[in-house]
Amino acid sequence: MCGIIGYNGYQDPKGILLDGLKRLEYRGYDSAGIAILEGDKTEVFRAEGRIQQLETKLTRHQFKGHLGIGHTRWATHGAPTENNAHPHQAGPITLVHNGIIENYLGHKLILEKSHVSFSSDTDTEVLAHLFDRELKSGLSLKDSTLKILPLLKGSYAFAVINENEPGTLVGVSNGAPLIVGIGENETFLASDVQAILHRTNRVIYLEEGQIAVCKSNHVELFSQEGESLKANIKTLHWTADQMEKAGYRHYMLKEIHEQSQAIANTISGCIDPNSGTIQIPQIEKIKDTLKSISRISIVACGTARHAGLVGKYYLERFAKISTDVDFGSEFRYRQPVLDKNSLTILISQSGETADTLAALRESKSQGVSTLSICNVRESSLARESDLVLYTNAGPEIGVASTKAFTTQLTMLYMLAVQLGEIRGIISNESAKELTTDLMHLPHLVDNSLRLEGKIEEIAQTLQDTPFFFYMGRDNLYPIALEGALKLKEISYAHAEGYPAGELKHGPIALIDRQAAVIVLAPLNNSPKSKISLKGFEDNILFEKILSNLQQVKARGGQVITIGTEGDGLFPKESKYFIGLPKTSWALNPILSTIPLQVLAYHIASLRGTDVDKPRNLAKSVTVE
Repeated sequence: MCGIIGYNGYQDPKGILLDGLKRLEYRGYDSAGIAILEGDKTEVFRAEGRIQQLETKLTRHQFKGHLGIGHTRWATHGAPTENNAHPHQAGPITLVHNGIIENYLGHKLILEKSHVSFSSDTDTEVLAHLFDRELKSGLSLKDSTLKILPLLKGSYAFAVINENEPGTLVGVSNGAPLIVGIGENETFLASDVQAILHRTNRVIYLEEGQIAVCKSNHVELFSQEGESLKANIKTLHWTADQMEKAGYRHYMLKEIHEQSQAIANTISGCIDPNSGTIQIPQIEKIKDTLKSISRISIVACGTARHAGLVGKYYLERFAKISTDVDFGSEFRYRQPVLDKNSLTILISQSGETADTLAALRESKSQGVSTLSICNVRESSLARESDLVLYTNAGPEIGVASTKAFTTQLTMLYMLAVQLGEIRGIISNESAKELTTDLMHLPHLVDNSLRLEGKIEEIAQTLQDTPFFFYMGRDNLYPIALEGALKLKEISYAHAEGYPAGELKHGPIALIDRQAAVIVLAPLNNSPKSKISLKGFEDNILFEKILSNLQQVKARGGQVITIGTEGDGLFPKESKYFIGLPKTSWALNPILSTIPLQVLAYHIASLRGTDVDKPRNLAKSVTVE
């Protein structure tokens, strides 16, 4: 959500800034702009809409300066217009900003009384004028920053330049991410490593409240009190090649096809070769503490929350721990009652989701242990959690989450199985069996992706369908929610996900001949170790979901079943049947996700939507 890029070096900033903004497009935006310091004057170019419009404005402009900032804006304060686009200027100050200044209105009223006029509706322009006011009193850019930060409330990051200090770029992180990149005689600022990784892999992740003063050949860090800080420079191991499309039409399709490798990366290092069981090293270190956990709260947003809902089934089935799942946006505001024997699990691909971070801080304020599951190292969530489990999915550029989701499910599966063995709920024999199942998963995912041709044919017949209804039972109900969300996100089709047992409690009123109904009904391998699978051991739930399917057919709905190859019943009852490889109860949610992602992708492509950058959406929601 919003993107920042800054450059201070020896090259023409124009190409660097535009390229950085293009690499930040996946975060979601509705306008873009850059500013370049030329001599003693900063030139600003802004455009509503896509970066191409901004690029067109810059076609005939050449620059001799070496300092600049750029921004992609996702509208919060003020409509998505060119006037509200960043960068914003006030006197010699030019500034770009992510996040929200919650008390901007009070500052704006004071500035207006001093005869300051505003050309936009943004909180960002207010911040620019606060800098201008301090500079007029003779302060430097760094000292102005130190003076202003105590006046601000909210979660934000910004980059600022001053015409009177042509060799200085200042960045601040306060609740929103900002990264410093260090090259040879050049420095960068970025809200996301994707913007700069092809230029340098040496970065500094700014911590809460830190100020970076970037010169072309060195960087100084300061606290909000002005104390000099030692820079912790990290060397990243992601490569720029990992972020390219590799011949695929969209990043999303590439990332769908990367899932077997991503899952293998998640599993890597978490299986003990001697015992043949799952042993996540970080969990092994605190297993004595985890024995006393009596309750778990899982907190996440969007797709990550759907992973958490599946995780609830895993944790309660394998570890017998009472587990709640909350929306990040609701958790802290409902005044949750937590105790010292609770554990809060936070799930976020980016590790920067504002509502999830707020939930983490609420849990810590009540003295509760926190464990995060995320993909981005050194993210805010990872740094602030007591324990972090990385999914190691690699960079995910498409806004609609795919491999991040399946690797989150994989990590939750491993966590639940290991906790179950630690707590004596499942035997070593059962743990070995569950581990063996998991080791087959990447191969099963690859086999499932071979069904893409058939799924694309189904998508061609469904592309104009006005309504999609997804239903599943037990641990497949969250996958129905995720399938519907994926289709909504990228195709803009009306889609609903429901537990199949709720069909007659209202949703069946939506079913008619114009509805496509996706039924999740894969078969389960029966565990030799007799892990309790009440409802599936005797096929009661399969009989019930078959009844739900027949209720849909009776009302004219087109039935598409995601089942298991070799099933002799559901293909006869369905208009279309997609048969997946057979796997266990616990891994069926992961495998069933694959055809739903592929179906959503091809319907969206056929509808001609912007698959990687769907309207109104951002990859990482860093404001409430």
